[in-house]
Amino acid sequence: MNKDKTIISDGKSMKDPVCGMQVTEHSDFHFNHESEDHYFCSEHCLNKFKDTPEKYLKKDCCGHCETPTENQAKDESKPGAIYMCPMHPEVEQIGPGSCPKCGMALEPKEVSLPVTETKYTCPMHPEIIQDEPGDCPICGMSLEPTAITLEEDDHELVDMSRRFKISTVLAIPVFFLAMVGDFLPQLMPEWLTPRISQWIQFVLATPVVWWGGWPFFTKAIASVKNKSLNMFSLIGLGVSVAWVYSVVALLIPSQFPQTMQHDGLVMVYFEAAAVITALVLLGQVLELRARSQTNTAIKLLLGLAPNTARVINEKGEEVDIPLEQVKVGDHLRIRPGEKIPVDGQVISGTSSVDESMVTGEPMPVSKNTGDHLIGATVNSLSSMVMRAEKIGADTLLSQIVKMVSEAQRSRAPIQKMADTVAGYFVPIVIFIAIAAFAAWYAIGPEPKLAHATINFVAVLIIACPCALGLATPISIMVGTGRGALEGVLIKNAESLEILEKVDTLVVDKTGTLTMGKPKLIKILANEGFTEDEILTLVGSVEVQSEHPLAEAIVEGAKDKNIKFVDVENFTSVTGKGVSAEVNGKKLALGNSKMMQQANTEITAFFKQADELRAEGQTVMLFSVDQQPTGLIVVADPIKETTPDAISMLHKLGIEVVMLTGDNATTAQAVASELSIDRVEADVLPDQKAKIVKELQAQGKTVAMAGDGINDAPALAQAQVGIAMGTGTDVAIESAGVTLVKGDLTGIVKAIKLSRGTMKNIRQNLFFAFFYNALGVPVAAGVLYPFFGILLSPMIAAAAMSFSSVSVIFNALRLKKINLNTNF
Repeated sequence: MNKDKTIISDGKSMKDPVCGMQVTEHSDFHFNHESEDHYFCSEHCLNKFKDTPEKYLKKDCCGHCETPTENQAKDESKPGAIYMCPMHPEVEQIGPGSCPKCGMALEPKEVSLPVTETKYTCPMHPEIIQDEPGDCPICGMSLEPTAITLEEDDHELVDMSRRFKISTVLAIPVFFLAMVGDFLPQLMPEWLTPRISQWIQFVLATPVVWWGGWPFFTKAIASVKNKSLNMFSLIGLGVSVAWVYSVVALLIPSQFPQTMQHDGLVMVYFEAAAVITALVLLGQVLELRARSQTNTAIKLLLGLAPNTARVINEKGEEVDIPLEQVKVGDHLRIRPGEKIPVDGQVISGTSSVDESMVTGEPMPVSKNTGDHLIGATVNSLSSMVMRAEKIGADTLLSQIVKMVSEAQRSRAPIQKMADTVAGYFVPIVIFIAIAAFAAWYAIGPEPKLAHATINFVAVLIIACPCALGLATPISIMVGTGRGALEGVLIKNAESLEILEKVDTLVVDKTGTLTMGKPKLIKILANEGFTEDEILTLVGSVEVQSEHPLAEAIVEGAKDKNIKFVDVENFTSVTGKGVSAEVNGKKLALGNSKMMQQANTEITAFFKQADELRAEGQTVMLFSVDQQPTGLIVVADPIKETTPDAISMLHKLGIEVVMLTGDNATTAQAVASELSIDRVEADVLPDQKAKIVKELQAQGKTVAMAGDGINDAPALAQAQVGIAMGTGTDVAIESAGVTLVKGDLTGIVKAIKLSRGTMKNIRQNLFFAFFYNALGVPVAAGVLYPFFGILLSPMIAAAAMSFSSVSVIFNALRLKKINLNTNF
């Protein structure tokens, strides 16, 4: 726990005017506004108050009352929320901030959902928005309730982005002045003398270092206080020493040895301090931007639920109310085409419901009185009345949101490797620098102080981890770019890091291994009929239906250029099938119950359907005038590339496990055809995530490939989630990797890309430390007594730059990495 943020109730009790949390006058965060002191629970709340104090100081609330105002409550979605470090879970504090150990941005410990409020709008004129119900002033229609999502606070990202942009604008001319002045002085205009150039560099670099880089200095100081030295420790020390040394060299060059003076000037390193600061700021902006996007999947999931529900009150009247006002036990009307608002039970009516968001299966599910309904699924055919049983956080959708959020948070960034090395490297460098200063000051030649200072600065400059800040992001940038060219989109470095170690791949069936859409496979005709005759009759009937299987049959008929005929008395029977008349003939299509209703005998011909179903196919029975006529076979076909992809994965030593919400018969049929190692059928979303956890508990590194909303929890729970680009937005946002073409061979490419990129990163980390570590003893002067060699800060800066160049060129080799999926 960060003690600076802990609230201790040992003084006068009062309220934070921003979030309403109880604090005391001993809080470290306070601010005097208009001669009145205000106290805050965290720096986050303090900064928000400073930006717009009038927003929190309304006439009806002084800021110290027991209940925060409505505006305050809306402004903070989770007052007093606990934030934690993903790399050091023991570090917790109230409000956002940085980890005192590693400097990473803290993340909310609990699920953080977007804040919404109910507004009333006109369906005809959406620009009309007001807080209370009423009539539209333009057309007079009654306004309808709708949920408006409030903007999230991105104060830290905005602040860091501003620092990066301004610092970059100032650092670029500093860099060019230094480089041109050192290597191409003939290109400098006559009026721009070296001394004027140094003063310009000083003026431009100073705000970059002390304003742009101030967050790094605070993190460096925190790392020293907490005895957890990290990359920011070296950056803060190296940048500040380079700037201080350069200022001294600019102001009093006469105090330096004659060998270091050129026309009365001493080399300065303002460009090193400015450029390092700008590069590290870029890394922080990219990190914060990635973190701000982690809730996109949650927003998409919440967007699946309807904003309103139609409740039936005690008088029998039907009234639309905001979703958050629905209570357990309420009776709700669900009309055709509407989303089911909450989890509950059918109490009247029959219909079919599209539950693909939960099961991943495209076939609608028949619903009758007593059947369970899931919130956010879609009612297809007819009106129903349901009783609300689970609302708010208890609904299945909310549970999926929670699982996705919790799993997204459990990641260990690759930068931990660099910080671990830096934890040992930093104290060693500091010790060597101090030892070098002491030795040169004690036994070095005159002027002793100047020589001691020069060697002290040289050690710190050559040790400054500029390349360390580039080692990981440059490889990730090149590697992800190379993957994008192959249709493999990598969301973050964590996914690339862990893909290398994956030994188990969990795959969904529908939409991942298969096309994800029913397709007419074949027609078996009884004696006296041809396939085309049956397809003409069946297609003519099904063109009247909205069922997904009907669509598959109609599309199959169109592919064969079948011309439909007119039908009469079309009837759809929920849970059974359809019937109609064509030229006086009575047609029936559906399951055995439909045949019974049509008085058609289940003959040996119809019993062939059982064998086809055992192969994982959906079979419909068709009769004409009560006579068995044909079998219509529909299935979700396996993608052409799937068999080769599974074979390649096996050659990579990866076990393939199929999890599907489909029935065991269909699942086993697909698994046998593809030689899949393990099958789990009839699995719901929470069970998918549970099975992934079980595999992880066995010590396996799991990747999950899926395409549906139902896969989101498992995608987030797995060490690496892989989404089909042809799937849902929620699946894509929950995953760390997206395959644009929805082709499983992309997983093979992703794994090869991961292995190549991780190897490249390790090489970069070596380059980042090797030249620096090699140069540190030389910069300290160990060769001077034997060879008279003294490493000046200029050479130290060149060595530091050379390590950065090595890292960049090494990373660029990833552009040519071989991702061929042929073995």
